[in-house]
Amino acid sequence: MNDSLFNANRWRRMARFLLALFACANTLLITGCWDSLEIENRALILGLAIDEPSPEESGTEEEITYERHNKPKKDQYLITAQVAVPGRVPLGPSNSGSSDVTKNSIWVVKVAGISLDDALNNLQQQIADPKYLIHLRVIVISEAIAKRGLSDLNDYLRRNAEVRRRTWMLVSEGKAADVMSIAPPLERIPTLYLLNLAERAVSYGKFPLDYLGIFWSTDSKWGENGYLPYITIKGDNNVMIKGIAYFSNGVMAGKTNPIGIGAFMAAKGLSIGGYSVMTEVPGIGHVMVQTRERSSHIITRIENDKPAAKFEIRLEGSITEHLEEHIDIHSPRQITLIQDNFNRLAKGIVLELIRDTQKHHSDIFGIGEIVRVRHPSYWQEQVHSKQDWENIYSDIPIEIDLEMRIRQNGLKN
Repeated sequence: MNDSLFNANRWRRMARFLLALFACANTLLITGCWDSLEIENRALILGLAIDEPSPEESGTEEEITYERHNKPKKDQYLITAQVAVPGRVPLGPSNSGSSDVTKNSIWVVKVAGISLDDALNNLQQQIADPKYLIHLRVIVISEAIAKRGLSDLNDYLRRNAEVRRRTWMLVSEGKAADVMSIAPPLERIPTLYLLNLAERAVSYGKFPLDYLGIFWSTDSKWGENGYLPYITIKGDNNVMIKGIAYFSNGVMAGKTNPIGIGAFMAAKGLSIGGYSVMTEVPGIGHVMVQTRERSSHIITRIENDKPAAKFEIRLEGSITEHLEEHIDIHSPRQITLIQDNFNRLAKGIVLELIRDTQKHHSDIFGIGEIVRVRHPSYWQEQVHSKQDWENIYSDIPIEIDLEMRIRQNGLKN
């Protein structure tokens, strides 16, 4: 009897010990919020515009990261930041005017700095809450900044863990700050409008997918150069994707017109199609042909110790408009005439784009990467840096074999 009582007491003491041990262990698991920071106490930066300061704005940066006598002799940046106002970013339709909603939803702050890091440090001095780039979605840089080079900007952004690789970087024809101030009725937050502009252009086949991470990955390759969307302001509250801004040696080397985007996507074989081209066919008149599907194959070879390339481009499309209604275009012979005319026109547009990129030493098609993989001995002997391939690319012969097949010519009663 005494033994059973002793065992019962022992189990009670052990149970109390285990319960106390479990309670102590729980205290280690419920301390995860001791250093939490509420979202209302964060300065969330949605968009950045990066410009060159005007003569009046130059030298306006504060002495925060350096002393005046120790100021680096470098060109400055003028940063316009859009900071979200907590609880005021609209998620649905509103009856109030878009300009009023924009003013209440975002806070625009302008700062100057020797570098992007310096400018953002100056920005932190002007706002009470700690800045965060985790919700940064769009960066707009002016053409002047792009032609200065992006090495300093990319260095800071790539090392900042808060910057998402799915952020969009756009090149503006004019001042980047002007683009960031546009708020059309369709979207009351300028940054979200620019984000939708870029992503919907991709979904409609109007522009290739080109997040900031993709741009960095492409431009880091020796055999390929990066490119970014080139935009401009149209009217008071509208932005247009005007072309592609392509780079060489980290500097903006040139730009295309809008139809050049379709030519680039055709040469790369990027589906889905979305671009339309109007062509005048003898005996038929003006016809609008829209590309539906694209495919491309690049063939490379080495001739006389020099690479050469050939683009085999295959397109499928449909006739979306015929301006001369009195002429019937349903016969196979007329469809063939339209196809042949389109092929000649499109081939000339693609070839012109390639010649322009060769002139500016910018291989945005990735021919160099194909040469590196298929002809490794030539690559190892001739290419020792990215600049080596850019110089070689500017002088290689390139052929175009382009063929369009019209699968649909529309319905008409």
